[in-house]
Amino acid sequence: MSDLVDQLVAGALDRVTAWPDGALARSSPPPRSVLPGSFNPLHDGHLNLARVAEEMTGATVAFEISVTNVDKPPLAVGDVRTRLAQFAGRARVELTRAPTFVEKSRLLPGVTFVVGADTAERLVAARYYGDEARMIAALRDMADRGCRFLVAVRADGAGRVRSLADVAIPQGFARLFTPIPESRFRTDASSSAIRAGRRAAP
Repeated sequence: MSDLVDQLVAGALDRVTAWPDGALARSSPPPRSVLPGSFNPLHDGHLNLARVAEEMTGATVAFEISVTNVDKPPLAVGDVRTRLAQFAGRARVELTRAPTFVEKSRLLPGVTFVVGADTAERLVAARYYGDEARMIAALRDMADRGCRFLVAVRADGAGRVRSLADVAIPQGFARLFTPIPESRFRTDASSSAIRAGRRAAP
């Protein structure tokens, strides 16, 4: 019989919780705080951001990996297991089939999502929704489900430092977003840069 990871990747389930001891569950209560990402690979920046978020919220941060992606093919079962293995003995992971934050909020209501300023910018960019009305409706949907965003400073590919102050939050939704001060957290590390460095290594 296939396990829960197989069922999730196959589309039979839309959410699976992986506990630090390796146990899998299909209907665990949502965590209070979640740090989403691909974690390919997990690095110290992710772990430090989770630690700071825990200090600010008073809630243990779980990590979230969506096995489906808006722009990329779905993850294979082997890839999911490899990424999960990085968290063994470290942290809870929510595996989902929710590539967008609207979908994540439906699976994980009441959650505070821990994101970088670059992600916050995409959250309020109408082009990612088709038009401004759909973007506003999505923000309202997430707000109605009790979700919030804790936003970290992030340096972009050009080295420009972006923070929540640089994000044009639509009127009426400022309460959804809380900044993490740069004095508490900033990392320029990225999983893509780490992968590129590994490929370039002799």
